[in-house]
Amino acid sequence: MPSFKEMIENITPEIYQNLKLAVEIGKWPDGRKLTQEQKELSLQAMIAWEIQNLPEDQRTGYMGEQHCGSHAEPIPNLLFKSSDTLH
Repeated sequence: MPSFKEMIENITPEIYQNLKLAVEIGKWPDGRKLTQEQKELSLQAMIAWEIQNLPEDQRTGYMGEQHCGSHAEPIPNLLFKSSDTLH
């Protein structure tokens, strides 16, 4: 039996697309439902293949550059005026 690494090396772009679609819709191309174990293994295989074959910004879970929200303008308090607070 081939190792996980060997199986990933043998995934073609077509197989990758089939795995990705199966994980997204929860079914194999023939209509059979994926088991939880099949979903987990397929997702692991997808992610491993993406690491070797896709740029970071095209991989599953990529969220782009994140910015700190504290630099945004403050949100006004619509319920209380600052003079109404106890502090």
